[in-house]
Amino acid sequence: MPDTRLLSADAPGLKRAAALLRAGRLVAMPTETVYGLAGDATNDRAVAGIFAAKGRPRFNPLIVHLADPGQVAAFAHLSPVAQRLAAAFWPGPLTLVLPLRPQAGLSPLVTAELPSVAIRLPAHPVARALLAAFDGPVAAPSANPSGRISPVTAAHVLAGLDGRIDAVIDGGPCAVGLESTIVDATRDTPRLLRAGGLSVEEIEATLGAPLAERAEGAITAPGQLASHYAPRGRVRLDVAHPEPGEVWVGYGPCPGAALSLSPGGDLTEAAARLFHALHEADAMAGESGRIAFAPVPETGLGRAINDRLRRAAAPR
Repeated sequence: MPDTRLLSADAPGLKRAAALLRAGRLVAMPTETVYGLAGDATNDRAVAGIFAAKGRPRFNPLIVHLADPGQVAAFAHLSPVAQRLAAAFWPGPLTLVLPLRPQAGLSPLVTAELPSVAIRLPAHPVARALLAAFDGPVAAPSANPSGRISPVTAAHVLAGLDGRIDAVIDGGPCAVGLESTIVDATRDTPRLLRAGGLSVEEIEATLGAPLAERAEGAITAPGQLASHYAPRGRVRLDVAHPEPGEVWVGYGPCPGAALSLSPGGDLTEAAARLFHALHEADAMAGESGRIAFAPVPETGLGRAINDRLRRAAAPR
């Protein structure tokens, strides 16, 4: 494949991107969370191409992105609880795992042949414009090699996938900077499958009840692999005093830190900065280098930040 084309986020760029999707090709698109690698979710060849481009294991299901809530019923069943969450948080950084509707027409690769499907309606105006122009379901995991740091700029996408995909729409940096929160809404009590860009506290306030925790076991949604979001260098967590040679990423007051998620200790800023900081620290540390992160509170978006950091630090 030739070099990946960089498309502008304007009418001609979106028209070209939609045409590529209709032709079964792959286009990275900006969302409010991270850049997603989009392909026609009904096209087996396109979906297989997503797995091939990323080097992603096929037992790991994909998220289906839609433009309009009215499209969801064609692919999944929404319980009253799911409808309440959808009304509160779509479009936005929430993915719902729902019972798959028979004859939904999705490639079985999208769902990893599970009886459920993960669905999201992104809020980013460029993603929404592309989905509307394509007018169909789009499978879109993060646009990076599998297991590596998620991309929050078009340059991050090109650094990992140039020559493996057809195009990237440059929509600027992603505002949220963390992947979507994933909730299993296939049963009476919703379960948290992945912490993300929507805090658990906000979801539980809407439900008026706590979310159940995911039980360890089979992969039922994206983002559940133990090692994920990994830089080339080794990562150490909860570090107040870095060792010589470590690239130290601070949070709050951390004199001497090479980088910071948020000097003022703001979790929203830290979430938006997380993958930027991982990319920057990785470049500074190099292949055999070491990266250390200061402690981040385990509340609100801090839960999702720490989830990503623990996976980045996991044995590979």
